[in-house]
Amino acid sequence: MREIAETRRRFGYRRIGLLLEREGVTMNKKKLYRLYSEERLTVRKRRGRKRAMGTRTPMPVPDRPNARWSLDFVSDTFGSSRRFRILAVIDDMTRESIGMVADTSIGGVRVARELDAMIRIYGKPDCIVSDNGTEFTSRAMLEWQTRTGTEWHYIDPGKPQQNAFAESFNGRLRDECLNETWFDSLDHARRALARWRYDYNHVRPHSAHDGETPASARARAAVDRPRRDQGPDACPLSSNAFSG
Repeated sequence: MREIAETRRRFGYRRIGLLLEREGVTMNKKKLYRLYSEERLTVRKRRGRKRAMGTRTPMPVPDRPNARWSLDFVSDTFGSSRRFRILAVIDDMTRESIGMVADTSIGGVRVARELDAMIRIYGKPDCIVSDNGTEFTSRAMLEWQTRTGTEWHYIDPGKPQQNAFAESFNGRLRDECLNETWFDSLDHARRALARWRYDYNHVRPHSAHDGETPASARARAAVDRPRRDQGPDACPLSSNAFSG
């Protein structure tokens, strides 16, 4: 347990317990928590700035991979205080990280090009959700939507909770990777992000899938529910899904 907690400092006792089970070490939750507390492995809370908390209406969860992707940007800095950005794309059903693109500048043309590359690997999503950032509302992106026939849903301005899956992923990315790593160059950041993304998709237990990994959830979905052609209402967003 100490060994896991030392390498995964932002994991709580439940997620550590799932990793122990993979190694054949099983115990009930009370014993697990008692040992976790006795070893003083409790995750320290980070102090953050206060944020406005709007009404949170949950989005309907898609029932298959590629039904809906969510996009968002995350920012960080090199040791020299130079900023860089990360385009994070996730599959809302599997919670899988479809891609993370890091660079000092990412415009609409670059976003379109990266999405094309991700589609070649994972297939085309029926719907994409994002905020109203200039990268996503640029002429290049509008042309991309027309060319690919992908439905695009823009959340209401000032309401990031409407892009809840992306916000949740960004929180984990920042807590478990960005805040734990001191980047000295863009290449270093890209390597660290690639390692973390692989771990997130293939090793890290995910609570939304009862401890399964996102990659396992995609594989299981492929077996349980073969991909079918979807009709014009493929985007799983109800009329009031983003209300509030």
